[in-house]
Amino acid sequence: MLVLGVFTLAAVALLGRLVYLQMFDNQFLQDQGKERHLRVVRIPAHRGMILDRNGQPLAVSTPVDSIWMNPQEISPVSGRIPQLAHALGVRSHDVMSLLRQNHDKEFVYLVRDLDPYAAHKVMALNIPGVYTQREYRRYYPAGEVAAQVLGFTNVDDVGQEGLELAYNDWLHGIPGAERVIVDRYGRSVQDVESLRAPRPGKDLVASIDLRVQYLAYRALKQAVLEQGAESGSIIVMDAKTGEVLAMADQPSFNPNNRGDYQAGAYRNRAVTDQFEPGSSMKPFTIVAALLSGRYTPNTVINTTPGFYRVAGYTIRDDNDYGAINLTTILEKSSNVGASKIALSLNPELLWNTLAAFGFGRSSGSGFPGEVTGSLPNYRDWSVARQATISYGYGVAVTALQLADAYDIIGDNGVSIPPSFVRLDAPPVGQQVIPAAVTVTLRRMLETVVSNEGTGKLAGVAGYHVAGKTGTAHIAQNGGYSNSDYYSVFAGIAPATDPRLVTVVVIRGPSRGQYYAATVAAPVFARVMTGALRLLDIPPDDLSNFTTTAYMVKLGHAS
Repeated sequence: MLVLGVFTLAAVALLGRLVYLQMFDNQFLQDQGKERHLRVVRIPAHRGMILDRNGQPLAVSTPVDSIWMNPQEISPVSGRIPQLAHALGVRSHDVMSLLRQNHDKEFVYLVRDLDPYAAHKVMALNIPGVYTQREYRRYYPAGEVAAQVLGFTNVDDVGQEGLELAYNDWLHGIPGAERVIVDRYGRSVQDVESLRAPRPGKDLVASIDLRVQYLAYRALKQAVLEQGAESGSIIVMDAKTGEVLAMADQPSFNPNNRGDYQAGAYRNRAVTDQFEPGSSMKPFTIVAALLSGRYTPNTVINTTPGFYRVAGYTIRDDNDYGAINLTTILEKSSNVGASKIALSLNPELLWNTLAAFGFGRSSGSGFPGEVTGSLPNYRDWSVARQATISYGYGVAVTALQLADAYDIIGDNGVSIPPSFVRLDAPPVGQQVIPAAVTVTLRRMLETVVSNEGTGKLAGVAGYHVAGKTGTAHIAQNGGYSNSDYYSVFAGIAPATDPRLVTVVVIRGPSRGQYYAATVAAPVFARVMTGALRLLDIPPDDLSNFTTTAYMVKLGHAS
């Protein structure tokens, strides 16, 4: 009876406690239950696509699963780690090491960005403490062809380089959140309520034309390989709008392979690497001369005997061209002629002209990492510096700056910031050079691409081409290398009604050829020939157009 009475009293006490907790003091138990089974989970948001100007995908996000573990839950079943490691495709030792290093934590990633099928096989093992999390991984259909201009995202889908970084706020979505009930294995078994709906990122329509991009990349890569060059860059711009239709670099990398991410490869050299442009700077010296009112295209300059002593320095031409006019100075690329013209001009006028073309400042493109180049103030110029700037030494530019400057020539003196986003209409630019001067200059530059000019290999069958070669020694250790060069060609087509501007820069060709006339000019011709055809731009010079010549340029005839 005594034992029965004790058990009865205990049962009554327990029942009373149960009623009290359930009816009067239930908040504590409810809170404890929620902590064990209610979770607020993150709902990933889809990153917006990057499309080319014609709607072709350049960057898309695909769903993937990441596998993570709770070390405190997985420790009691550590004997199953070899099975887990085999399913993940990693070594058991690595998982055990990760477990030991994070034994006091509740969240540790095992594998990121696993395809959903592989993740499903891992979760089918039903190992306590192992969970999955839905994420998105960026995929670039064009691979290395547009790698530098597009950039890439990190494992958290945040832009790190290129357009991915420049427009990250536009592309990046805002994750959502919902409250769910989970079982003892941490698996969601019931949705309770939506706290915040995910907001997907917005798509970005880039200015890039993937067809022209492939064309430019292929021609640049071929030239860099054939010439044994250290690196190269190419830019194709719309002369009317400033849109960048193509931008490629060598060496490149595959943005779909994170193990291939090395700073030397993913740096966009077209906007980050500055160089002395050599003779591709001469047209701007000629513009300053025309603006001075003292010169016309037919003004004669005596370049005999083929060299010129300035402040202890000797400036040389390849030949003694004698008495030649300004047009021939461009055609033959005379350093002596350009120097004599520059030294006859007011330094402030020459500096203002170069500054009007955008040298010494950012192009305004907004591309991450763009450098400003260098244009020293005219007050700091020595006589020798004023002379050398006229033919591209003592001033530094990027390929994008040079393309922007030639775009001003092509757009009749109007300056428009380069754009990496497709524009629905030409933007309103600023008139920085009189239109008549740029029209005159284009006619003069056409002689450079004639049979007598240094850029004859840049010719395009059926089109007038205005352009300029530039070959410059590479500055090294406070001086100039005698064996390393930049080979540059900048050109405009059709010259009578400009539509495209292309700049080719090849650094360090090592197979015997280094003059821009034979290294960079042919690349321009291959790219421009294909681009003009792809964009259906009508010929403006049928006098030199033949079907055979056109097919040879395209590589379809022997």
